[in-house]
Amino acid sequence: MKSTIEELGPTRVRMAIEVPWGDLDHAFGEVYKELGKQVRVPGFRPGKVPNRVLDQRIGRPVVLEQVVQHAIPEVYSEVVRENQVRVLGQPEIEVTRLDDNDTLAFTAEVDVAPQLELPSLESLAVTVEDVEVTDEEIDKQVDVMRERFGMLTGVERAAEDGDFVSIDLEAKLDGEVLEDGSTTGMSYEVGSGQLMEGLDDAVRGLSGDESTTFTTALLSGPNAGQDAEVTVTVRSVKTKDLPELDDDFAQTASEFDTLAELREDVRTRLARTKTLSQGAQARDKIVEHLIDAVEVPLPENLVEREIEWRNQAFQAELLRAGMDWDSFLQMSGGQSREEYDADQRKTVEQAVKTQFILDAIADAREVTVDNDDLSAQIMAQAQRSRMAPEQYAQQLQQGGNIAEFVADVRRTKTLAQLLEETTITDASGNVVDLEALRPQTVRPAQPAAADPSADETGDVPVEAAPVEAQEGAQG
Repeated sequence: MKSTIEELGPTRVRMAIEVPWGDLDHAFGEVYKELGKQVRVPGFRPGKVPNRVLDQRIGRPVVLEQVVQHAIPEVYSEVVRENQVRVLGQPEIEVTRLDDNDTLAFTAEVDVAPQLELPSLESLAVTVEDVEVTDEEIDKQVDVMRERFGMLTGVERAAEDGDFVSIDLEAKLDGEVLEDGSTTGMSYEVGSGQLMEGLDDAVRGLSGDESTTFTTALLSGPNAGQDAEVTVTVRSVKTKDLPELDDDFAQTASEFDTLAELREDVRTRLARTKTLSQGAQARDKIVEHLIDAVEVPLPENLVEREIEWRNQAFQAELLRAGMDWDSFLQMSGGQSREEYDADQRKTVEQAVKTQFILDAIADAREVTVDNDDLSAQIMAQAQRSRMAPEQYAQQLQQGGNIAEFVADVRRTKTLAQLLEETTITDASGNVVDLEALRPQTVRPAQPAAADPSADETGDVPVEAAPVEAQEGAQG
């Protein structure tokens, strides 16, 4: 077999491959075996029909066509492996020569990962924000705890901001009650602005068993964007009585005996969260530096595929939420679809660049991923997804995402190494030590964890499009 590889650009190649007829024996054998099971010829048992009879019965051109379809993927994959070509996606195949009993020749055009020139990665240094915990921040956290231990007490007066009301709602469009457009006994905090526009203004000032009607735009469902008339009836009004901030509260709400001890613990936790945030800032600044320092040609096909995949996935999320693009964009502050698409493209391009750069660094440093790395990552991801580790691993395997998962762990492990080697100082010039906070492996890009501080750990998420070598060819 002969093969040549022509560079069509920094991210695309054309492979010209010639296969001697003798190298097609395996493909012929497989094709004749399958045809022998399918074709019924009088005088021959199924699977025992001679090849020459099959040629006559079906037609030699049909046999050759199936041999080509069977052989090309195997031959293409062999050329990719032998030449260590990092292909991206499926190739475009063109058969250029098919001489019976002589030669099969074809070309394969495919996107490939670019070859990058890496800068020196020694003496990396970044500056992050200072860690400062204010009394106001501590007060805010303590107030959250205090709210959790508040008691609701019924009052005979009109509803005010901060009150909790029990309400009935009924939404109508053109005089007809909407499907799933009514509810009773819903608890709602006045002034929270959490349910629908106009509700707070409508409820504010109403007492028990009083009603009013207001107009609001529907945000979801088949009628999203249309104005509906909503009738709200207040059934009861309750005020929240908060406990006194004293040592008794500290003993009730925590393991501490005094309020001073509780506040000091809150200060420590906030400081830790901000220190973890410094690690995230340092990570992001390293990535920004790499993107600025390395010229990365982008395979346009890869970028377009990733944009299409993301849009389709998000479209499915909108449908599950009963929304469309217009209602989503309206909720997002009036951004146009063109502006959204431009932001999306920029995000994808930055993500793809990040992956190519980290892959190149990992190759240069010969970074490997062992079972401990994978196990730690699976455990972390399973915990974030609220799944058993075995279930998460099975999901990866069933989805065909093992190779992508391993590649992403390798990238994030590489970035974690860079983070370890980087000198990190805060705005005041103090060296930031993240050693005690830094895990050995880090998570791939996924939705944020429920814990608000979980994404600010020493983890190094690499949000990027999947850029995995795919060696299969389609004829």
